[in-house]
Amino acid sequence: MTNDRAATFLALHQPGAGFLLPNAWDGGSARILEQVGFSAIATTSAGIAFSLGRADAHMEGAEMLDCIAVIVDAVECPVTADLESGYGDTAEDVADTITQAVAVGVVGCNLEDAIQPGELIPIAAGRERVEAARSSAPKGTFVLNARTDTYMANHPDAFAETIRRAEQYVAAGADCIFVPGVSDADEIRRLTAEIDAPVNVVAGLVEPVLDAATLRELGVARISIGGTLTRAALTLVENAGREMLEHGTFSFADGAISYGEFQQRFS
Repeated sequence: MTNDRAATFLALHQPGAGFLLPNAWDGGSARILEQVGFSAIATTSAGIAFSLGRADAHMEGAEMLDCIAVIVDAVECPVTADLESGYGDTAEDVADTITQAVAVGVVGCNLEDAIQPGELIPIAAGRERVEAARSSAPKGTFVLNARTDTYMANHPDAFAETIRRAEQYVAAGADCIFVPGVSDADEIRRLTAEIDAPVNVVAGLVEPVLDAATLRELGVARISIGGTLTRAALTLVENAGREMLEHGTFSFADGAISYGEFQQRFS
């Protein structure tokens, strides 16, 4: 069943398809997104951390996998996991993390090439980690989305370095390449033309925020949003708190889904 779901999920990754993949941070957000109509859901490491009162990249692998398991159990659609850099210093650690992720029931994952945020690891080490991940989840059974943080790390020649890393990661078994932090339309078009695999970009992370139609025209296969939806939800919480504290009013409740409807949806 998991292999079938992975194959169905991988089939969505077509250049120019630009399928929308929202990122959930808990079971409730995942279920709402599924009910809206999304055919697959991703997790967000930042969103999960924020929901627990933590900063991003400050969770252990076992704790993150427990949170991901809650999301998988809450929905029927395929779930792909944000596994950051694989939760370990070695390729063997990455392989073990992927094995555990498969056991949780996800159909794929993101794997970053920056163990410390903003610090790229050497290409050879990045390829070794992708190979290790692939060894734990063979092609066709798990969608491996190799993320390169060239733009997030402000590499002096981000485009050329992205292409170099993408070539190595695809050769190591990656199904698609995730390039967060790029927002220039011409740059995205060049990336999708040069990378011999479906390309994933994240919307809402950096300016300008290009809409889905534009990203599809640029050749993007997969559009995710990272922690953006979580940030928007927590911004609502902050603004509502300020309204209550400073004005004693509750306008934030206007238009909220009723308690009874949530009870029905989540029963």
